[in-house]
Amino acid sequence: MQARYMVGMAVDATGAGMYLPLSLLYFHHVTGLPVGQVGALISSAALIGLIGNPVSGVLVDRFGARTIVVGGYLVRAVGFTAYAFVHSPAPMFLAVLLVSFGDVSFSPSIQSFIAEIVQGQARDRMLAAQRSLRNAGLGLGGLIAAGVLALDADAAYLAVVLTAAVTYLLTALIMRSIPVPPGRHAPAGAKRGYRLVARNRPFLTLTLLNIPIAFGYMVLSVSLPVYVTQHLSTPASLIGVLYAINTFGIAVLQIPVTRALARYRRTRATALGAAVFCVSFVGFALLGLLPARSAVLAGVFLATALFTLGELLHGAAASALVASAAPAETRGRHLAVYQLSWAVPTALAPAVLTALLTFSPAGMWLVLALGVTASAVTLLGVEPRLPHDAVRPAPQAVTVG
Repeated sequence: MQARYMVGMAVDATGAGMYLPLSLLYFHHVTGLPVGQVGALISSAALIGLIGNPVSGVLVDRFGARTIVVGGYLVRAVGFTAYAFVHSPAPMFLAVLLVSFGDVSFSPSIQSFIAEIVQGQARDRMLAAQRSLRNAGLGLGGLIAAGVLALDADAAYLAVVLTAAVTYLLTALIMRSIPVPPGRHAPAGAKRGYRLVARNRPFLTLTLLNIPIAFGYMVLSVSLPVYVTQHLSTPASLIGVLYAINTFGIAVLQIPVTRALARYRRTRATALGAAVFCVSFVGFALLGLLPARSAVLAGVFLATALFTLGELLHGAAASALVASAAPAETRGRHLAVYQLSWAVPTALAPAVLTALLTFSPAGMWLVLALGVTASAVTLLGVEPRLPHDAVRPAPQAVTVG
């Protein structure tokens, strides 16, 4: 069962890795629109797509996580197939909007699915393996895309989007074949809506505490490239190296780090990851004060390594903590609400982080450091109010297949 799940994640990540590096370039190529207009259309569709988030939570609780996981992959497969026929702004917007609905259903449904098929510390290990495998798949997909696009032909762009569509279809078939243990999913009553989530104060606190950390996660793709090239005057080629350090580090180290953290409370591991993020952000802020170019380059690598360590400590532990803190009968709705703490910062990060960076490069890093520190401290305070099994998972777990 777990082997099939990991195969599905590998197929999914490889397809996503092929497309993600050229999402803007693809639509610019096929529509002839300026890159800025393409980006605005994609962001608009993504923001509208957020309305599908609460709907996906209800659907998970009503029909089961596996059904929504499979449905989300099928929606994206159809959307990516539609990309091949896009040649103007309106069809492009509609196709991206369709894919956005599939995207927003992924996190609450896949975390609920994992919670249904594995328990206890096995959940942490599976999430760690997933993060590791997805990073490796994204990197492999990026390399494949680079090779295909080196041909510099219209057929190359078409091949990438259609291959991504096929990978989503294959992943849907793989996920559909994974059995769900009897009794793990208990459909929730239709009248409950999101009222039970609104009454769950500790879970809502977890959701709010994730917002500063979600902004922190976005620096690698949004503000770090601008900061190191324009404010630290380092070569643009360094960006790819820093990204490789991050993805390779997570792919190789996530599983052993998660195993080492198994003896500790999930809340402590999550807070420690946020604390390491803080050290990394302070390090980035101080780089502008270094006079020697060699010291700046060494500092960039060190701060990026610390950022990666923060991800390793925080990522799998936080995901397992949240999935376990959500009541089983309304897990889909709880995780849909929690997903907003990722989706909204992801949508706002380009504007917010760019504005902060323009106002004060060092100030941006210090604001992020303050935010993640506040999250870490508050999380330790809310720990006694969280379910015991969410904080301290059972060492043994029941799985199927």
